[in-house]
Amino acid sequence: MSKIRIKNFGPIKEGYLENDGWLDVKKVTVFIGNQGSGKSTVAKLISCFMWVEKALIRGDLKETISNQVFIELIEFHRLETYLEPLTEIEYKGATYHLKLAGSSTTIKKTIDAKKLNEKAVRLPKIMYVPAERNFLSSIENINKVSNLIVGSLQNYSIEFRNAQLAHKGKAIDLPINNTKVIYDPKDDENYLEFEGKRLKLSHASSGFHSIVPLYWVMQYLVGFVKQGEKKLLQSLSPDQTVRRNNELKELNLLKLDEKNLRAREKKINDKYVCKYLVSIVEEPEQNLFPSSQRLLLNSLLAYNNGNNMLVMTTHSPYLINYLTLAVKAYKVKEKVKTDESRKKLQDIVPINSTVNPDDLVIYELNEKEGTIIKLADYKGLPSDENYLNDGLAETNQLFTKLQEIEKGWL
Repeated sequence: MSKIRIKNFGPIKEGYLENDGWLDVKKVTVFIGNQGSGKSTVAKLISCFMWVEKALIRGDLKETISNQVFIELIEFHRLETYLEPLTEIEYKGATYHLKLAGSSTTIKKTIDAKKLNEKAVRLPKIMYVPAERNFLSSIENINKVSNLIVGSLQNYSIEFRNAQLAHKGKAIDLPINNTKVIYDPKDDENYLEFEGKRLKLSHASSGFHSIVPLYWVMQYLVGFVKQGEKKLLQSLSPDQTVRRNNELKELNLLKLDEKNLRAREKKINDKYVCKYLVSIVEEPEQNLFPSSQRLLLNSLLAYNNGNNMLVMTTHSPYLINYLTLAVKAYKVKEKVKTDESRKKLQDIVPINSTVNPDDLVIYELNEKEGTIIKLADYKGLPSDENYLNDGLAETNQLFTKLQEIEKGWL
């Protein structure tokens, strides 16, 4: 399990108030809070430092990361203006401990990397899903202007294109409205198919603009990391391929026996191929009706099986409540004994969308204080005492006051 510690960076001031400031990044990690509270900031830093660890393992970066490289990394997520002289960021992964270094009187920072172990690790495919993904659906012939897109959205647009080409001419079932999406290479366009009709994706409702690039790319990447090692090695960059080949040549000079040779080859290959997916998703609920939010969440959780990880930022109280259902369903799943009961459970929460409570953590960010707290739980279930549900409760209180005014009580 990875963990990160952040202080004095943009909206994050004191940061997490427990565990000496260390946030655990679990299999399902969720950030809630008001606009400007720093949800996306934390998610972007998780993405950035996970990538740094991966790049160090592969040899894409050296263990002393310069200020220029660090600035380029956070510019990718438009975070460079958040740096302060007193900024503190640390990250601990399976292989590296990364820590921001530099004087407390200047914003010029570097990253010191300390190797924690020499064991072979499974590398992640890291995919940051920006809130601006709707742009990819709403513009006709998006591929003709994709060179104008920058930062994380540009990276996502590349994977969106890969998903199109991997499924060209093949309809993909969406989790909502009995609708499919299909890429037609003849006119280089995406279409929705429903009730025997076809509609350009760019002409569809905003909910489809949000869900299509998210769901389609997720499905593609889940399949990508499941490819055999041979195909994954073929997707390496030229530089990575050269480095891997050089390592294999050096290995052959050692004249090892067959068993040790194969074991060492596997360790080298594990440095270069991505075997699981880390999806970091901003606002998965965007423009979606609550019941559609539930169906999308169940799909994301189903894709999160195995070693995959899901990090989300959200403003939706519905998603938190649906996560509670997924945790409760996991507990019920352990006790189900008959096929009939299992079917009833499946109708409420699909079995492969249930969540082990030990694999879930929800953090609440405070935009006024710049602090982060972990959402409490009750017998393993996420508490309903949180910022999002407080907003719903406030609406009920205001409605009661209106009734009192109407009756002349105030």
